[in-house]
Formats: sequence, C-alpha cells, structure tokens
Amino acid sequence: MARERVTVVDIARAAGVSKSTVSLVLQGSSLVNEATRAKVNAAIRELGYVYNRGAANLRQSKSKIIGIVVNDLTNSFFAELAVGVDAVVQSAGFVQFLANTGEKSERQREVIASMREHGVSGLIISPARGTEVSDLAPLVASGIPVVLVVRDIADAGVSSLISDNHAGAMAAVRHLIERGHRRIAFLGGFPDTAVFEARMRGFRDALREAGMPAVDELVIGSAPSRAGGVTAIEQAMMLKERPTAALCFNDAVAFGVCDGLRARRLEPGADFAVIGFDDVIEAKTAVPALTTVSVDPQGMGERAAELLLKQIMAGRAEPEAIVSPVRLVVRQSCGGTVERIVKEISS
Repeated sequence: MARERVTVVDIARAAGVSKSTVSLVLQGSSLVNEATRAKVNAAIRELGYVYNRGAANLRQSKSKIIGIVVNDLTNSFFAELAVGVDAVVQSAGFVQFLANTGEKSERQREVIASMREHGVSGLIISPARGTEVSDLAPLVASGIPVVLVVRDIADAGVSSLISDNHAGAMAAVRHLIERGHRRIAFLGGFPDTAVFEARMRGFRDALREAGMPAVDELVIGSAPSRAGGVTAIEQAMMLKERPTAALCFNDAVAFGVCDGLRARRLEPGADFAVIGFDDVIEAKTAVPALTTVSVDPQGMGERAAELLLKQIMAGRAEPEAIVSPVRLVVRQSCGGTVERIVKEISS
C-alpha cells in the first residue's frame, strides 16, 4: 500500500513542538532557537518529509521563482539567453521556471497562467507570434513585473529589452557592399514580427544609402530555423539572376543556407557570402566560421534578469525600454580570412 503523505502536523507531534514552529523552521526563520530547530530537522529527516515550497509560496503570495517564457527553444539563441538569466537570478537566491511556447499564443497563455498559479515573482517573456497587448494586460493589472526580450509589444505597459536590429542589418549589408556584392538577398524569418520588420528596414536602408535597388524577389521569408534556411537558399538559387550574398534573419537560418549551398557544390565564403544574426556559440566554430551580427544572447539574458530583479526588489513594476547596441563580427563565411569585430553599432 502507498505510504500516507507526511504532514506538518506529523512533524510537530514527533518533535514535540507546535505546528507554527515547524512552519517557521521550514521557512528558515531566525525566530526559532537552534536547539528547537535541530529537533524539528531531526523529525523531518526521520519521517522523510518533503517541503512543498510551491504550495507555501501560494499561501504567502510570493516566491523566489522567476518565469522565463520563450517562443522557440529549438533555437540555441534562447538556450544561451536562459543561461544568462539563470546566472543572475541564481546569485540573487531565485530559481527560474523555463517554458517553450513553440510560437503558439494559446500555449503562451497557458504557461503564463500556470506560472502565476505557482506564485512567480516576475516574468521574462519572448512573445509568441501574434501576441497582443490584451494578452499582457492581466499581468500589468496584477502588478507582476514583466520584461519582454527579443520582441517588443508596443504600448503593452511593461519593460522591454531588444537589440538594435535596424543598425545591425545596416552594418551587415554595408559590409557586403564594400566587398563588391550587388545582388544581396535577405533570407528567412517571419514577416509578421517586429524583429523581421526592423532587420528588413535596415537591409533596405543600407541598399538605398548605396544607391542600389531593394529587389522584392531577393527577400525570401521562411521559418527562422536551419531547415528554413535550406528552403530559402533553394528558392534564391532558382532565380534567373541569382544573388551572390545574403543577410540571414538569424544564425540558424545562416547555417541552413550554408547547408543548401554545399548541396549545390557551392562553398560558403568562397562562392557565396553569408552573414547571420545573433552570434550564437556555434557561429565561431562553424566551418567556415560564420560572419554575424552579435547581439550577445547570454548577456541579453543577464541584463533582462537584472532589470526584472530591480523591479521585484523595488516592489513596483515601472516600465523601461532598452535597446542594446550590436556588433558585426567578421569571419570566414563572407570571404574574410581573419576574425575581426566591427565597432559597437547602435542607431
């Protein structure tokens, strides 16, 4: 038969103390003397009691939990971002609950509701496609601190931390133009996201600056994934007048573009220039090493966590909007021979 669950009352009876004293010990209160604390802990060990901290947090209407909700955990960018968040919140005595929405807004609503039920102290969210102000309104009304990362939602009334996507795209295209390219494609990404819009605007502005046309057929959207990159470069290579270079929506797309080029017996860097966006860990070790716009995903996670903790500690959620500068890291995938970093870029 299954063993009955040990309760606080059982611990109190075994230790010869009150239930409230056991609760104080479980909460780490300094109001309990060491002798009593030792007696209660001995009873806890003997009976095999497991403290349900989640339930206790609900009762106290507070916790040491940070929720992080991302739209695509299959993209290593978000794994690196989560590592950055964890490094900061852990040192502050918090733990993080991580959830993936897979770009589904309904799933996002479910995981946020679940995290609220567990009494999270704050949320870091990379919004799923289609997220609207109304989706965040309950969080604002409840006073739960929220920091949006990667994607911003205009007029949401919460803090945001995004990269300077426009300036990064401009720097990347300028570099390709300087290397003599005149047929430059923009590959990958969902056109209905703010990040795509900002990077596309930077792409077009750099072409316009150089007196070059922004040809619609050279803009090929796809899933922002490695598979999406393969699909995008296949379409680009079917054009009557092919591009010679591409700015990719992110590094995952860029890796797929390199795969697709090799399938056509073309060598990235030598036969076709490729630039990514993000600078994930694999970018430096790829063959050829990937030229990319570095947004420092781990650093972004750290900054988002610091911003959220500041609001939690202050006891109020006053919105802040931060746009982080980026850097163009030149490696071999666009024909370079030695890695170099173009100075920090911001609009």
